[in-house]
Amino acid sequence: MTNPTDTEASDVPSEAPRKTRRSQVTVQGWILLVLGFMGVLVVIGTVVGSHFLSRTTEVSNYLRDVVQPARVEAHRLQAALISQETGARGYIITADPEFLGPYETGRAEEQDAADTMRALIERPGPMPDEEGQLLDDLEEIENAADEWRRAYTLPLVSSVVPGDPQPVDVGAVEAGRVAFDKLRALFEIQNKDLEEVRAQGIAELEHVRTVRDRVLGSMVAAFLLSGVGLTVLVQILVVRPLDRLREQTRMVAGGRFDEQIVPQGPADIRALAADVDGMRERLAEELTISRGRHEQVESQAVDLRRSNAELEQFAYVASHDLQEPLRKVASFCQLLEKRYGDKLDERGVQYIDFAVDGAKRMQVLINDLLTFSRVGRISDEHVRIGLDRALDSGLNNLGQALEDSDAVIERPESLPEVLGDPTLLIMLWQNLVGNAIKFRHPDRTPVVHIACEQTDAVWTVSVTDNGIGIAEEFAEKVFVIFQRLHGRESYGGTGIGLALCRKIVEYHGGEIWIDQAHTDGTRFCFTIPVEGDEEPATDTALEGASA
Repeated sequence: MTNPTDTEASDVPSEAPRKTRRSQVTVQGWILLVLGFMGVLVVIGTVVGSHFLSRTTEVSNYLRDVVQPARVEAHRLQAALISQETGARGYIITADPEFLGPYETGRAEEQDAADTMRALIERPGPMPDEEGQLLDDLEEIENAADEWRRAYTLPLVSSVVPGDPQPVDVGAVEAGRVAFDKLRALFEIQNKDLEEVRAQGIAELEHVRTVRDRVLGSMVAAFLLSGVGLTVLVQILVVRPLDRLREQTRMVAGGRFDEQIVPQGPADIRALAADVDGMRERLAEELTISRGRHEQVESQAVDLRRSNAELEQFAYVASHDLQEPLRKVASFCQLLEKRYGDKLDERGVQYIDFAVDGAKRMQVLINDLLTFSRVGRISDEHVRIGLDRALDSGLNNLGQALEDSDAVIERPESLPEVLGDPTLLIMLWQNLVGNAIKFRHPDRTPVVHIACEQTDAVWTVSVTDNGIGIAEEFAEKVFVIFQRLHGRESYGGTGIGLALCRKIVEYHGGEIWIDQAHTDGTRFCFTIPVEGDEEPATDTALEGASA
């Protein structure tokens, strides 16, 4: 039987080779490696090239400054010895002292040429072995010349009497010719050695140049191969992984958020792919959450539409079923007062008046509430309308109040056109101007100043009066429905006017507030988007506001 423990233990090593070790080298690291290799090539090529350039210069200088001058001096030396032999032989035969001139001149020329040649070939050079051979040749020639002069030239020259030619000893002349032929043989050896040195120098120069050219060609080839290698490396390490990453990213951008992005390539590109995949996962999570919230919003919208339908039904009931009993209450209370008024005391009549007044006020409240709930619901008309025309209609509706209060309306020559509901804008002007007349100061004639200016993408409109004003702590409270700051005995109304103004302004995409900086009365400011820059609120938003 096989032990399960042994089986599990044997499976562990089999999985180990499957794990691949990913290189931690980045794209920058690979590029630096290639550039480092190219730098090493440059250094090596520079060192090798410098060596061969130096060698080329050294050999060229040796041929120019040593070998070639040495050949010239060798020819001069040989010519000087030949001049000595010619002069000495002529003097011996003719006893003419004029022949001694070339001999003496040859001696001096020989010494100078030998010294100059010795100084040249004793210089350190690239071929020391050849230098030693040339020096040996020079010494052998000098020794042979000295021997020739000692054994032949000097004895014969000293035996000749100037101006008195004597019979020539044929044997001595032959001995001198044989001695000088030995010098001629040494001349040929010297010339041959000099030619060999020159040929070796030229061969060395050609060799160095060939090696130098090969090194330079190898460097160029290495650079080209390195450039090709770098291009291939960039293609493999950068372009291909980025192409794969781009394809995977496009799939994710196309909506396949569950498509995992697999990191590939060098370490930094893998890190980039991992970051992009992390972003994909985050987007997928956010999309899932967003879809859940969208479904929740859709469910709430269904509930909201159902609630709004119920509110509309309630409004219908309030406008019909509730008002009818109120009318009956008021009518019967009035009939009761008419028929039995003479039988009731003063308090009974007062009670009946209270009941009638309460019913009428209840009717006004219901009508105002219906008006407030119907903003943006009864009419959804969005047209271009001039605020001038809407203001004219609102002031026309307030004609009696304006006449009774002697109010002064100060308005600009023209007001802009906006996109909105004409009926609602007329109601807005009517409530704001009517509020200024209603809460006028008892000691001065009401003056209402209207101004308008464009700020960024909105029109900012202000309605300023010189009335009793609104305390700072009530600046927000006045916009709440049915909120009153004064008793019914002082000022009538249900406290819905400014709440209706706020709803109308917000329906048109603006906002309304009280300018606290104005203290001599009240200044209402509201904004309306410039036509075409912003659309009015949608019905769904209005339904939410109504709910």
